Amino acid sequence: MKQENKVKFIKYAVCFGIEAFIAFLVIWSKGFFTSSAAVNIQILADAFFVSGVLMTLFAGMLFVSGEGALIGIGFVLRNVVLAFIPMGRARHELYADYRARKLREAKKQENSSILITGLSFLSIGIILTVIWYVKFYNG
Repeated sequence: MKQENKVKFIKYAVCFGIEAFIAFLVIWSKGFFTSSAAVNIQILADAFFVSGVLMTLFAGMLFVSGEGALIGIGFVLRNVVLAFIPMGRARHELYADYRARKLREAKKQENSSILITGLSFLSIGIILTVIWYVKFYNG
């Protein structure tokens, strides 16, 4: 197996492991093994949906952060800290210079594994919700 494929496999495995752990926590907190089949399908749907949504939102935040949308927040926080440090204002730089430096230093990372596994778990959760609705909903 090539080194590149091995790294990609490890990324997917780690993402899958994190999402499975989140799903397990949801299943465990709701008492999966003490309920009927209908409730168990609801619990599974919730578990997959929650872990999928969390990882998909995390992938979205990584994308937004990587595009430089949060640089302004870092600039403000840096200036607040520098205001309380003696002679900290001597290191002050303009926002345009700060933004250009941060974008130059930023490393573009591929986070598709987080998004793909998140969307996979989310789709499983939606499918389980549809199955529960078709089979067990009495409305």
